[in-house]
Amino acid sequence: MQIRILHFADGARQAEGLTVVIDVFRAFSLACYLFQNGAKKIIPVGDMEEAYRLKSQHPEYILIGERNERKPEGFDYGNSPTQIEHISFAGKTLLHTTSAGTQGIVNARHAEEILTGSFVNASAIVRYIKTHEPKVISLVCMGYSAREPADEDTFCAEYIRNELEGKPTDFERMVKLLREGSGKRLLDPTNQLHSPARDFALCLSLNRFDFVLRVNKNPTPAELEKICI
Repeated sequence: MQIRILHFADGARQAEGLTVVIDVFRAFSLACYLFQNGAKKIIPVGDMEEAYRLKSQHPEYILIGERNERKPEGFDYGNSPTQIEHISFAGKTLLHTTSAGTQGIVNARHAEEILTGSFVNASAIVRYIKTHEPKVISLVCMGYSAREPADEDTFCAEYIRNELEGKPTDFERMVKLLREGSGKRLLDPTNQLHSPARDFALCLSLNRFDFVLRVNKNPTPAELEKICI
């Protein structure tokens, strides 16, 4: 089993084999909470114009996501797990577009299979990979705006790799480093309207969910599907 750790949109374009597109803060943590709250399907979208076009064609769809970590004009929700934590999405179809996570999905054109990645379902991802035994695994850390490093995504890739290789991971140390480093932005009082401090805890709730989110390419547009592990 060959494990590659790649970065940003360029890394997504290089990804092969079973690909895990990682966005911890906050896109793919949020996606797990959305499915937990009953979402029927999530359509990941890279382009804002495409998101607005799909919404125009399907007014019943819910627009969710961010640009520069803030809710775009006309969107129903931003990219915060806290803000949707207690909202039911039972039977709803969601359009999800972000600066990093969904960009990885749309750019991973050479991947044989795509999963989303975050700490909240990391063990489920590991179990899925072990069950399917792919020859090549690409772990793509999307970072800030799919262009700059973000420790949380790199840490998540390292966690998944370590679990696959039977190596220990000091997760509590990772949390401490994130609290003092790249995760600090979520705890900044000036960011609470769009990035509530509780997002930090919700996105780092290790192995909270026992399912993976896989990209189903057969529909047009492609959609995420929940697979219990």
